[in-house]
Amino acid sequence: QVQLVESGGGLVQPGESLRLSCTVSESILSSNIMAWYRQAPGKQRELVALITSGGLKNYAASVEGRFTISRDNAKNMVYLQMNSLKPEDTAVYYCNGGGTWSGRPGTYWGQGTQVTVTS
Repeated sequence: QVQLVESGGGLVQPGESLRLSCTVSESILSSNIMAWYRQAPGKQRELVALITSGGLKNYAASVEGRFTISRDNAKNMVYLQMNSLKPEDTAVYYCNGGGTWSGRPGTYWGQGTQVTVTS
């Protein structure tokens, strides 16, 4: 069972920054797509950003230009740098990994980390 553990969430004011980290228990070096999702109260979970094993990135329109996803394959870590945060960014943020893990296909989720943006 692959484990993903998020950290770095918190309470910030509008305009501030946070960096979320996702620690993965297995190598993310192979054909795995890593992503960040978020879910606000009363809303469906939505894709925030993803990064392929080759480094290609894709962002939701609402965060384009403010958020940056990155991965460190050597450390089995995925990051989400969030700048210019807005109240509408308030949500639980989840790390997601999909693809091949030690030769086995699978998709895994972390437990989530709360991000609250309020003045």
